[in-house]
Amino acid sequence: MTPAATLAQGLEGLGLVLPQEATRKLLAYVDLLAKWNRIYNLTAIREPERMVSYHLIDSLAVLPHLSAGTLVDVGSGGGLPGIPLAIARPDLRITLNDSNHTKGAFMQQAVIELDLGNTEVHVGRAEHWRPDALFDGAISRAFAELADFIAACRHLVKPGGFFAAMKGLYPHDEIARVASGVKCEKVFRLNVPRVDGERHLVVCEAGP
Repeated sequence: MTPAATLAQGLEGLGLVLPQEATRKLLAYVDLLAKWNRIYNLTAIREPERMVSYHLIDSLAVLPHLSAGTLVDVGSGGGLPGIPLAIARPDLRITLNDSNHTKGAFMQQAVIELDLGNTEVHVGRAEHWRPDALFDGAISRAFAELADFIAACRHLVKPGGFFAAMKGLYPHDEIARVASGVKCEKVFRLNVPRVDGERHLVVCEAGP
């Protein structure tokens, strides 16, 4: 199956209808990721069709649980989930963050080539970053254990904001280790077409 067919099937499975330009940009992003990956090893997944399933569709599965506003993608790596989210939701203002300069260079190139006017890139450790304005929320995909993710970027999120962590199995133990002052009461099981294994989204609310 071609990447385009895989994407169409995955979007249908998610119940998502995107403009033609958005689907074009999603496939262009996969092409760019595959091209850079041959040299810089941005992801362990090599085949474009599997990139569509395990990167694009997996990232887009969280869309129903995100409201408009500003979002920082911490430990974004090759731009996941931030770039697919930015393409699908122009109403989101997304900043991609990673400490790795090669990955940062790739994300900057992707933002330029895909003409993502709602997306910025910040290279550096989240713990040391002091942005001019705080974000409505932070998201991560396989960045760190839940408590470590929140500790690393708690100072980046507005009081009353949220932390959204993409996980595999239901992370009972990780939730139990989250520090007081953050409520992790919302856990959504994600049905991700063409992806094996369980997927969950943990949404935690920051205290005032």
